[in-house]
Amino acid sequence: MNISFAFYIFLQLIKNIVMSIVDNLNKIKSELRDSVRLVAVSKTKPLSDIEEAYKAGQRIFGENKVQELTEKHESLPDDIQWHMIGHLQTNKVKYIAPFVAMIHSVDSLKLLKVINKEAKKNNRVIKCLFQFFIADETTKFGMNLKEAKDILSSDDFAEMKNVKISGVMGVATNTSDQDQIRREFGSLKQIFCDLKSEFFNDSEDFCEISMGMSHDFKIAQEEGSTIVRVGSLIFGNRNYNI
Repeated sequence: MNISFAFYIFLQLIKNIVMSIVDNLNKIKSELRDSVRLVAVSKTKPLSDIEEAYKAGQRIFGENKVQELTEKHESLPDDIQWHMIGHLQTNKVKYIAPFVAMIHSVDSLKLLKVINKEAKKNNRVIKCLFQFFIADETTKFGMNLKEAKDILSSDDFAEMKNVKISGVMGVATNTSDQDQIRREFGSLKQIFCDLKSEFFNDSEDFCEISMGMSHDFKIAQEEGSTIVRVGSLIFGNRNYNI
């Protein structure tokens, strides 16, 4: 195989991958219930991939790095809803506070206070999800139910006017054991119900359960997810900076 022909095959491969984004999106959406929203996880993906998904009608995208999120926000259409789905450091909140639609990864009172402070500076109310540790993996982030209740019962929280707790988020163990994944998602649904009953019984705003990714979103949907975060099934596993 000569070099020019190999390069032609490579370009065709790239074309097929990019062109498949629309088909991938349509397939996933066809498998989601009307009550479940799709966050297209675009972390590490080039602008061209996101534009392809945008042209296909996708408007909610998720990123896990603040710098990448802000750069993409500046380069892409204004009607995109950007969700911060990764671990968020307090000193980075100020960069996304002017535009972020939802922060999925609130895991401490300290972080929530900073989000409220930066949202106030921008005359905004930012939707937030409490992230819970539900997996059998020490690398995952998240709080437990007692910590969440302590936050919601605190005087500090009572004074916050620029954040809106909209629900919960969790990441299941990366395992092929579907029963374990189902149990972990079930535990997050129970946490949601406990908080709803005790703190948000009269609030329609507390309504989101963000769980489920490319390998387990179908199980998450069955267990009550309202938001799934899917990346590789849409954009593929490899990244091409073209």
